[in-house]
Amino acid sequence: MEQEEILRNLKIEQLNAMQQTTLEAYAEQRDLVLLSPTGSGKTLAYMLPLVQMLKKKESGVQVVVLVPSRELALQTENVFKQMGTSFKAMSCYGGRPAMEEHRTMNGIRPAVIIGTPGRLLDHLQKQNFDAHTVQTLVIDEFDKCLEFGFQEEMQAVIEHLPRIRKRVLLSATDAEQIPLFTGVGEAKKPIRLDYRDEGRTERLNLQIVKSPEKDKLQTLLRLLCALGSQRTLVFVNYRESVERVTGFLEANHFPCDMFHGGMEQPDRERSIYRLRNGSCPVLISTDLASRGLDIPGIDNIIHYHLPINEEAFIHRNGRTARWDATGAAYMILGPEESIPEYIQEKVEELELPAEMGKLPKPEWTTLYISKGKKDKLNKVDIVGFLYKVGGLQRDEVGAVDVKDRYAFAAIKRSKVNQLLSMVSGERIKGMRVLIEEAK
Repeated sequence: MEQEEILRNLKIEQLNAMQQTTLEAYAEQRDLVLLSPTGSGKTLAYMLPLVQMLKKKESGVQVVVLVPSRELALQTENVFKQMGTSFKAMSCYGGRPAMEEHRTMNGIRPAVIIGTPGRLLDHLQKQNFDAHTVQTLVIDEFDKCLEFGFQEEMQAVIEHLPRIRKRVLLSATDAEQIPLFTGVGEAKKPIRLDYRDEGRTERLNLQIVKSPEKDKLQTLLRLLCALGSQRTLVFVNYRESVERVTGFLEANHFPCDMFHGGMEQPDRERSIYRLRNGSCPVLISTDLASRGLDIPGIDNIIHYHLPINEEAFIHRNGRTARWDATGAAYMILGPEESIPEYIQEKVEELELPAEMGKLPKPEWTTLYISKGKKDKLNKVDIVGFLYKVGGLQRDEVGAVDVKDRYAFAAIKRSKVNQLLSMVSGERIKGMRVLIEEAK
């Protein structure tokens, strides 16, 4: 498939400078290390030359992509599918049966497998696919994958891939030293591309907000009210803090959702979808949301807790000011806290209004629909049902996202009661379906 056709499928007019340079560097017979800010298009940067190197006559898995989270695995798989090539790809991650993934492997025979280290190691140990056909290894967010806790699984995965010829490592931050077991070392002289300082600091407005009390909840609420309906990610350092902050905001009737690794996958997906479609303006999260999430249009980052290190700070802020967009990041400082030493530039203080602003009222809400792809339900079916049976107009239906066993649909909040009344007891494609507002 020609590059122009892939870009048309992705609705991209042209590659940026980083992507074009990566495309040219990938063609060389050397390993590649790419450092570039979150949101700059690293996935496409390596996927475009990668698919052009895939061999149609090869029936086995040709590429393994290692990622640190299921969210990044799903996002990468989605980019690959949107490219519209004849090759198949699939994601593998914990939280769902490995046997189901094995059946998918046997059914679609993927050329590319994208997965988390633990789940990929499980498949390799069970010999669920032939590791000898894999010739390319990609490690995305390699600084995270190579942290303590991941290293042992990473090393075991790589040891199960004996015929790797090309290695590609990507991240928004660098690692002090790349472990020898990756096969990418200075002795091999990999191509190193560093785009981390490509004008991003000018597009990110960093400010501090001082809290008069050690407990910063009231200051956070005032800041969020000042930001209104802008799409905002609030970062805290612990799962318990996610739930505490979310509970406080909900008790004060501020619309928000939470996101952390202890939640069930459907609940995490619902939270991300509600933020993405405009149903909920604020997401409270651990650093899990700092990597791998495809949420366009994040306006603000709030560091409720200061990040544990500079790398975490960079990845958090990388959720906003993506591509050519601008964004803002706020650090809430308690009486005993100060600006971290790794922040060298002068940071201005934001004075919050004396009176608290009005609580935002999102224009959209999210519907939960209890059938999905496995039930032969697709977006066209859902949109048609909402128009014909629900009485909605085209501008009253937003994004629709169909999962395996359920689906989400965004509709205008002002229409939800009317719609639920009209669709009560109705069937979609002859199926009884539960339709309710997602909470």
